[in-house]
Amino acid sequence: MKRAALLAVLTLAACGRDDRKAPAAPPTPQGLEAAAIEAGIIPDPASTDITGLYARETDRVCIVPSATAYRIGIFVDYDEQQNCGGSGTVTHDGETLHVTLGESGGDCNFDARFEGDRIVFPARLPEACQKVCVGRASVAALDVTRLSASVSEASTLRDAKGRLLCAGG
Repeated sequence: MKRAALLAVLTLAACGRDDRKAPAAPPTPQGLEAAAIEAGIIPDPASTDITGLYARETDRVCIVPSATAYRIGIFVDYDEQQNCGGSGTVTHDGETLHVTLGESGGDCNFDARFEGDRIVFPARLPEACQKVCVGRASVAALDVTRLSASVSEASTLRDAKGRLLCAGG
């Protein structure tokens, strides 16, 4: 009788057994930045639109959509003898912005870092990038933060000569 009772209990226990695998644990974030993105503390650069007006002190960058990519304008203003102003195109894939300054796809090509609401240019740029500058000013190591995501605000950025840097396209 004890065997029959034990067999009945084991049979009933086997009927309630769930053979489904436990759900996989979510992927572990790599590094502090990944953890901050996952927690929603900072925006994910891979899914953030780059359109907007960016600034830090007297440095400005505008980015607006155009027919084929995005239009970018850069203005660094120290004074009338030391400034930079130019425009070109930019494409992006996640955290990398591929920047070309100059209207005809000039030699000023470089990759900048996009961090959701911040853009950081490399400290070393091709010599051709100096063509957009006057005096000893430079766009190297430019570091700006988004002020606005508005296309209309970004489209109003002008250089020292009054030219709109992100208009047209």
